[in-house]
Amino acid sequence: MVLKTSEISNVAFSIFGLDIYWYAILIVAAIILGILWCKKNDGRFGIKYNDIIDLCLFLLPISFICARAYYCIFEWESFKENLIQVFNIRNGGLAIYGGLIGGTITTFVFCKIRKINFLDLIDYVVPVVALGQSIGRWGNFINREAYGTETNFFLKMEIVENGITKYVHPTFLYESIATFCCFIVLAILSKKRKYKGQIANVYLIIYSFARMFIEGIRTDSLMFYNIRISQVLSVAIFIIFSCIFVWQIIKCRREQKKVIK
Repeated sequence: MVLKTSEISNVAFSIFGLDIYWYAILIVAAIILGILWCKKNDGRFGIKYNDIIDLCLFLLPISFICARAYYCIFEWESFKENLIQVFNIRNGGLAIYGGLIGGTITTFVFCKIRKINFLDLIDYVVPVVALGQSIGRWGNFINREAYGTETNFFLKMEIVENGITKYVHPTFLYESIATFCCFIVLAILSKKRKYKGQIANVYLIIYSFARMFIEGIRTDSLMFYNIRISQVLSVAIFIIFSCIFVWQIIKCRREQKKVIK
């Protein structure tokens, strides 16, 4: 199966001469679905839908800014001669880890101000994050970015560089599938949470595990010297939060035994 990018324009349509990109449409679609998910699950973990709407007013712009800043920092050579391009995100250039860092800090501050339990809130919203990633990664396909090395695998992506056709790993698809499966797991787990922070914990384990392998075959990884930043970060996150998960499960079982006695 070959996914052909040459047959798709990254511009969906134009309004009064202004091009509307598929990348932006996918982001907006992910936000709308996320809001609907929160509406449907209003009250879960004691979190109110209205609080989520208020959070989004700060979370969305700050997360986008941080995602772009993270990308630009590690791709500074591409921007230092033309700084105005830092503000051009219509063709992509958002780093998920930057968005997660900015979003987590914003959520923490919001919880402190509103006196909401931080772990309850991130457990409530993290399935939406996974769903949004699954949808947003298709923007990488349309923009012909975030693909992998050349491959003969039955599932591949066709790209044309300098008039030469290549078949590469569709890493966007691998991550889209991984995050959608993650969303399903989190949606189910949300109904039987055993401890505060468990949903976010499982998300970080699943996503970091998938990302550390996917990052290894990408050709556009953000680098620091010869180190793939996102891959190293993924390994660290996987190890840390896997240990936390095991410790919390052991702790829960011990508490259950005490109750039985």
